[in-house]
Amino acid sequence: MKTIGIIGGMSFESTIEYYRIINEEINKRLGSLHSAKMLIESYDFDEIEKLQSSEDWDNLAKILTYSAQKLEKIGANYIAIATNTMHLVADEVQKNINIPLIHIAVATSNYIKAKNIDTVALFGTKYTMTKPFYKDKLKDFGINVIIPNPKEQETINNIIYNELCIGIIKESSKNKLYDIIQNCETKGAKGVVLGCTELPNIIKQADIKIKIIDTTKVHSLEIVNKMLG
Repeated sequence: MKTIGIIGGMSFESTIEYYRIINEEINKRLGSLHSAKMLIESYDFDEIEKLQSSEDWDNLAKILTYSAQKLEKIGANYIAIATNTMHLVADEVQKNINIPLIHIAVATSNYIKAKNIDTVALFGTKYTMTKPFYKDKLKDFGINVIIPNPKEQETINNIIYNELCIGIIKESSKNKLYDIIQNCETKGAKGVVLGCTELPNIIKQADIKIKIIDTTKVHSLEIVNKMLG
């Protein structure tokens, strides 16, 4: 088994899910008392969010690169960033380490193609929905991407940062998200990419018609694939 270096804490809610899914999958595949060889560098998300709000991506790239280099130095064979948004600096991080970074958008794109879905709605933070780093990866795989309108983007972003990142689940927010999904479905979406690792905590497949692409789970399973070769 290879060792995964996880850069987490963005937020801790999603890092918990990565830890759970990866360890459960390792145990499922290997049995007995097996669990994952894992190193975790976890941030104070308040500090990260302030840099996101000020669009200081250069500093964020430096911070994540430092963590990736540290994890590599102490024995990680692979790096994974346990969040969608901070993959905005993933290419910069990869340039400065000597081990592979397992990219969440690449794992997600491969999953969507395997499911023969040609058009998806992309949900996430405002950075994930509006900046090219994520949707361009999907488009590179021949996947059409529908982005919620600006008002819907603001609703999704507020629910993520003000509720989901601190473990709050509101029925009213769930209904708002389902309404936005339905709007995207009318525009041709066959699936919805939950491009924020907290969104699976509130959006469930049983409640909507189109296919949910749970990026937390997809990414975690790809990490396990790499760990076990």
